[in-house]
Amino acid sequence: MSLTRNNISVSTQKALTPAANITQWLLHKFARVCVLFCLCVSVAHGASDFANSVSVIATVTSATSAINQSQKDSNATMNDATSDTINAASDNTINKTINNTMIVQKQRHQIETFTTFTGKTIKQLQVGWESYGTLNDDKSNVILITHYFTGNSHAAGKYKESDAEPGYWDSIIGPGKAIDTNQFFVISVDSLVNISAYDENVITTGPASINPDTGEPYGLSFPVVTMRDFVNVQKSVLESLGITKLYAVAGPSMGSMQAIEWASAYPDWVERLISVIGSGAADAWTTTYLEQWTVPITLDPKFNQGNYYHKPKSEWPMLGLTHAIALITQSALHPEFFRNIGAQIGYKVLEEDVLSDIAAKPSMVNWLMGRAGERAALMDANHLLYLVRANQLFVTGMQGTLEEGLANIQAKVLLLPARTDLLLMPYHAELIAQGLAKHNNAAELHYLNGSLGHLEGVAGIAAHAETIRAFLADDKN
Repeated sequence: MSLTRNNISVSTQKALTPAANITQWLLHKFARVCVLFCLCVSVAHGASDFANSVSVIATVTSATSAINQSQKDSNATMNDATSDTINAASDNTINKTINNTMIVQKQRHQIETFTTFTGKTIKQLQVGWESYGTLNDDKSNVILITHYFTGNSHAAGKYKESDAEPGYWDSIIGPGKAIDTNQFFVISVDSLVNISAYDENVITTGPASINPDTGEPYGLSFPVVTMRDFVNVQKSVLESLGITKLYAVAGPSMGSMQAIEWASAYPDWVERLISVIGSGAADAWTTTYLEQWTVPITLDPKFNQGNYYHKPKSEWPMLGLTHAIALITQSALHPEFFRNIGAQIGYKVLEEDVLSDIAAKPSMVNWLMGRAGERAALMDANHLLYLVRANQLFVTGMQGTLEEGLANIQAKVLLLPARTDLLLMPYHAELIAQGLAKHNNAAELHYLNGSLGHLEGVAGIAAHAETIRAFLADDKN
């Protein structure tokens, strides 16, 4: 079944996730060559807050003229878009509350032809999305939540009551909370190249997806994508629901970058911007720091230039991916947190097995690698490389300089960096505040205090719940 809205084709057609696409492809190969490779995808989730490592940003893309920028913005529109449950936002029948917990349902959105910031084409692009609260009649109460590097659109609530943990910002999103779903319609979208390509609750398009033109996984032939592309995919989801204005856009870390890009690229859409543990542009430090996350993957002998999907999963670069996730996890935390964990597990500097065997690992290292291995089971190595590149290519407005990008922002701005953040240190937010001040936009700047480092913006966000509530309640002018 299909509908037409604003020249966009909208359908309730179902489509396969990347993991299902790969399975279908392998079965096709079996029919042709009588070989079946079994993809053994673990369903184990790392439930601990401290395992939810977050993102970093990176470097500036080359300067682009205003004419070329306008053309790219035009190109990055969608010829055809499809969305499951098109009326879900208006009737809000897909979500309910049980024992004060929001029970939510993942939805699917498909874009038949998507043109990237660099002019490349992605066919049958799919992403997941979920929402909380009810869209009002004039669709003026929408808050978009944009997620972090290892996150997804599950910002709040649970898929079923028995889930171990709710969405990552559940402490501030829900009935009566700082982002009050009794008042606002809150929506979040899975990113392109989402790292958790094999999570049953994530819908994404990336290197692990099947290229419709070849019938095989894209691998590294998938186009390079940017924060502007993430934003334009989100914009397609919103427009499929008839939404043309955002009361606010908010997100942590990589989500902050998307939120800032929204405010700069589409200033007429965005009334309020909440940037948590974020940055306005890549710098030399974070660019090179972030590159270290890719090295374990590309050095893994099983990486094979990203061409591993036709092999059993035991032949995928899982060791490199696990080490990359370990690096990300440690980057997102603070030494004090590690000291506390060390004390809990009985870590000692002079551990007997480490003293006697060079192959043995300190107990603290084993703890970190164990957590990383649990998370890596649902992730894809190529997707991580593409996410890193998207962060490395970020600068607000995608015009070449932070100052140019900030000049476009008309929204009221709240900045929430974390004092102990060793990944996106507070100077990133301070540079945004200084840049906005030059254009007579006085941003609110408050700091998250705590020992979680970068992760304060996810696990510790409730410390500024009232700051966020007041910011949303205050008139834009």
